[in-house]
Formats: sequence, C-alpha cells, structure tokens
Amino acid sequence: MRRLVNIFLFTTLLCASASAQNASTESIRIKSITASYVPTTVSDTPASVTIITANEMKRRGDSTLAQALAAVPGLNVVPSGGPGSATSVFIQGSNSEDVLVLLDGVPINDPSVSNGAFNFGVDGLADIARIVVVRGPMSGLYGSGAIGGVINLVSKRGTGAPHISYNMAGGFPGQGEASATVSGVKGAFDFALTGSIIEQAGFDSLARRLLAYRAIRNPFRYQLAAANLGYRPIAGTRVSLIVRARKAGSTYPDLGYPAFDDPYENSYDSQVFSRLGVKSRLFDQHLTSSLYLSHLEDDRRYLALLDPADPNQFAGNSSYTGTRTVIQFNNVLSLKSCGIIHHCAFVAGFEQDRTRANQNVNESFYGSPYKSTVNAGQRTTAFHIGGQGHLFPHMSLMAALRDDGVSGYGNVITGRIGAVVMIPALSTRLKFSYGSGFLAPSLFDLYGIDTYGYRGNPSLKPERSVGYQVGATTTLANLGCDCVATISADYFHDNINNLIEYTQVSPEIATEENIAVARIHGVETQLDLHPVMWLKAQLTYTYTQARDGLTGAALLRRPENAGSALFEIEPTPRIEIVPQIRYIGQFSDYLTNNSGYPSGIGLSNAGAIVNLTVNFRIFRSLTLFATGRNLLNSPFEPINGLQIPGQNFLFGVRGRTRL
Repeated sequence: MRRLVNIFLFTTLLCASASAQNASTESIRIKSITASYVPTTVSDTPASVTIITANEMKRRGDSTLAQALAAVPGLNVVPSGGPGSATSVFIQGSNSEDVLVLLDGVPINDPSVSNGAFNFGVDGLADIARIVVVRGPMSGLYGSGAIGGVINLVSKRGTGAPHISYNMAGGFPGQGEASATVSGVKGAFDFALTGSIIEQAGFDSLARRLLAYRAIRNPFRYQLAAANLGYRPIAGTRVSLIVRARKAGSTYPDLGYPAFDDPYENSYDSQVFSRLGVKSRLFDQHLTSSLYLSHLEDDRRYLALLDPADPNQFAGNSSYTGTRTVIQFNNVLSLKSCGIIHHCAFVAGFEQDRTRANQNVNESFYGSPYKSTVNAGQRTTAFHIGGQGHLFPHMSLMAALRDDGVSGYGNVITGRIGAVVMIPALSTRLKFSYGSGFLAPSLFDLYGIDTYGYRGNPSLKPERSVGYQVGATTTLANLGCDCVATISADYFHDNINNLIEYTQVSPEIATEENIAVARIHGVETQLDLHPVMWLKAQLTYTYTQARDGLTGAALLRRPENAGSALFEIEPTPRIEIVPQIRYIGQFSDYLTNNSGYPSGIGLSNAGAIVNLTVNFRIFRSLTLFATGRNLLNSPFEPINGLQIPGQNFLFGVRGRTRL
C-alpha cells in the first residue's frame, strides 16, 4: 500500500509543480454519455475514461476489437490464441465476467456463457465509430456485470452527403480483409450500411516450447453485415433501427492432459442484434427522452472430431444459445441552473432485461462421456435516477442510484457519486468517485447440471463490490516551446465480496457458493506528449495488486506491471508512422510444462509486443497503409501454454468517395 501511495503522490506533485508555470489547460472536447447518460467531456467526468475513435483505430492498424483494446490503461486483454480465439478482458484487476459490454448502450454479454463473460475475440471494427471504456464500479448506472467497468461500442451513423468509405488489404502469412460503409443523410433520412470480411490462415496457438507443438495453423474467418437507419419525422425527433449480424469461425488446440495440437477442434460463433427506438428533444430541448426495444441472439457451436493421435481421445459436439430482450426508457432534463447548482441535468429511467440460456455440452474424454445442460431464463427490472451539475465555477458533481429487481433473489441497490475540481492556477483537475457494483449469478451457476455431479445453486446471491478512485490530470503548455504535455495518475481500490466459487461439497457433488473475496488496488498513469508538430507520444503504466482476500494469493492473469508506448510520427504531411509497444509483466497462472502437462500454479513469463503501421496519404480521400504486428516475433503466452500470433504483415488501401 505504501508503495502505491508513494507512486500516486509523486506523480501528482510532479504534475502540480511542473504546471505552476502559468500553464493553460486544454479541455478534452470529446463528449461521452457512457459515464453518466448525459453528454459530458472526458475532462469533466469523475471516472477513468478512454475513448478510441475509428480514425485512431485506422491509424494504428487495428482490425479487431481485441487489438483496439490492447493498450488501454487498466485493461489486460487475454486471448487464447489469434483472432477468433476466446478472449477475456480484466479491468483494474476485476474478473473477466465483471466487464459489462454494451452496443449503443444495450448490454450484449451472452447469457449462455457459463460465467457470463464477454468474448472479445470474435468482433471486427468496420461498423464501429468509437469505443468508450469506463473503468470502475458502474452498476449504479448499468446494473449487473459492471463491477470492473463498462465498454460501450458505438456504431457508425450517417452524416453529411452520401458517400462510401472502403478498406481493402492483403498480407502474409495468408491474410486478407475488406470492408465498405455506405452512409450519409438524404432529407429526413440518415443511413450507414456496412459489410466486412476478414480471413486469416493464422498461426498455431499452442506455445512453440511445448513438445506437442506441430505448427498447425488456427485459421480465422469473420463476416459482418450492419445497418444503422434513422428518420426524423419532425425536428428534434429521430426514429432509428439498428441491425447487426456477424459470424466467425476458427480452430483451436487442446490444453488437455497432456496438451495436444489438434487440427480438428472447430468453433463457430454467430450473433444477431437489433434495436428499434425513438429519441426526442422536447420543451425547447430541455428534456431528452428515448425509448428502445432491443433483441440479441447468440449461437455458438464447438465441434471436435476424434483424432486417433490424440492421447486425450477428445471429441465433442456442443451448442450454446443465448437470447436477450431489453426495453430501455430514459429521460434527461437539462437546466441552466437549479438553486446553487448550474448547468444541471437530472436523469431518470427504466430498464427490463430478459435473458435465456440453452446449453448442451456433449463431449468425451478417454472414451468416457461428459454432458452438461442448462435451460433457464431470468428477468431483471431496474429503475435508476441521477444528476450532475456545477456547484462552483470549478467544481462538477455527479450522482446515480439504481434498483435492480432480479427474479430469484429480490432487489439489489447500487450507487455512484463523483466530483471533479479544477485548479486553474495549476492547470490541474482533481477527481474522485465512489461506487458499488454487483454481478448476478449466471444461469449456469444457478441451474446448470452435468454428469460428473455438478449441480447449480439456485440460492446463490449476487457478487457485491465497493470501490473508489482518486486521480489528478495536469496539462502543461507554453514551456518555452510549442510542446504540450498532459499527465494523469489515478489510484483505484476495490473490494469484492460474495464471489461465486466452484466448491466440491462431497466426493459425488459439486456446486457454486458465495465464499470468495477479492481485494484489489493499483495505480494508472498516462503521459501524453506533443513536443513538436510532427511527433505525438502516449505512454501508459499500470500497477495492479489483485489478491484473494482470504488467502492473500495473487488472482490469476492479473499482471502487477503493464505499460504501453504509442507514437505518431509525421515526417511529412502525407506520411504517418505509428509504432506501438506493449509490455505485460509476470502474472500468476495455471502452468503447463514443456511436456504439455499441468504443473500447478506459478508465475508466467512477461512479454513485449511491437507493432508498426505506416500510412501514406496519396490524396485527401485515398491512403495506402502497411501494418506489421509482433515484429520481434515474441512467443509471449497470455495464457500459459498458448501464445500470441507470430510476425505478420498487412498491406492495403482505404479511401472515401462521394456517391
């Protein structure tokens, strides 16, 4: 704890002392509604927020969601191989199931996943306008699953004259991708229609150090069709329809007993999302009301053919279907003043979320069958209120309260408060937030059954958390040159109780119980530099200590130290060079020895990944690009025994033309 406090105090004092040179603060103008339901600049938000725009993703050469999130401070992205593989995200040391993922504000976590965690490994970016990452307990706004934070994927909307944006690329070993978006505004209508395909021959995801490694490629294929349509019958009102359908397929090796490089284990993942709604600005735009009805359907299948060479004799044909229907009614009342608070806004809303899971696992090991099933549903009805405003010219406040009524165990009340204080003389913003969170047990936790004696526990209670963050951001400018620098440091602390843990009740029976506890704290730091016109740099470092609250053991796959460095170099107005370096420190994990057998829990090795993208703008609307990923061919294993893809290159063109 003392080490963390010293880091935080040192960084904050550094910011304050350096900014005493009459530096002026440049407010971050990008606005987000994810952290409060009210459009608010990131600098005025009392939470750790990162916004990644489509242009930034293009400049960095990102093609998949996992790639775009990899360098966000406080996030640990853990793939089990290349694109298409199961990929988890841990935010500020919390569990992977403690991350709530939204698509245009609608929860899209698949309810048929056994622990409720989102798979970040199967989505592309062609229809995404920006990604908003909010770190810290957010259940006071979004309910179950937002213990660690929220990731909101915001889809593209039509703007301006009708036009087409396109991207075509190919590379080696054996990869290609293409996408096109037709979008624009025509009278009262706006539209954005996107199609995308990604194909990769892939790499062997099994670690090269294992004796079982056979250099068998794990290919990936992804297809997407998406539409975002809007109609304005009157000024201030938009009726919208969003439809998004994607499917992905890949293969994966088997970390069995021992590990086996199986070419016949296939995964197929498809998802269809739709949202119909209306949003109106009423009473001279003081009241904004929205009503949305959404439906999500996830279908996954895992097909493993029996390979005679497999020492585990593994085969299976398993299916998972999850559905989610959500009704959302939200209202935001904006006023210039309400008593001593200025520029205030009040939020009130209702949400009902109906989920259903149908899981049928049918596998065999060493000739012995294994089956697991769940067929159940759950309904959550929630009401939330909130408010924000400026108490003084240099202080903004936010508060939120939410009541979730979950079928099976009653109501859960969560909340969140926060404040941002501006110190103009130091060009510094101080922020504080405190919130609570909860995670409802998954449908498998409650009702799952398998042939090895597992029985779900309908008496499970939600996991609960309480956490706070304290931070400072300082902008330095006019330092005798044209350079600008922004330094930020955030200390986070989270206690999670009633964690659901697998328990062997007797030799014949196993179930889930609320017996585990987690204690998490750490520091996020970020330095943004613009020392000369042709160079920008973003340096991040995150220290995380995530421990079992009962035993003191480190939680798995949470590195204590992680960092990144991103540079944007423009030697000429037409050329942009974007190197990116990521470092992931040692972390506790289940170890697999070189013979392919489990060898207990221990420290997995650190790793560094170097990527590089070069963009060459031929015309204003036409750009050539080249991206090299893992240039140093790092054998880093984000999951011990499984490694990241090797060195690969992609060359392409992207552009835009009017219709």
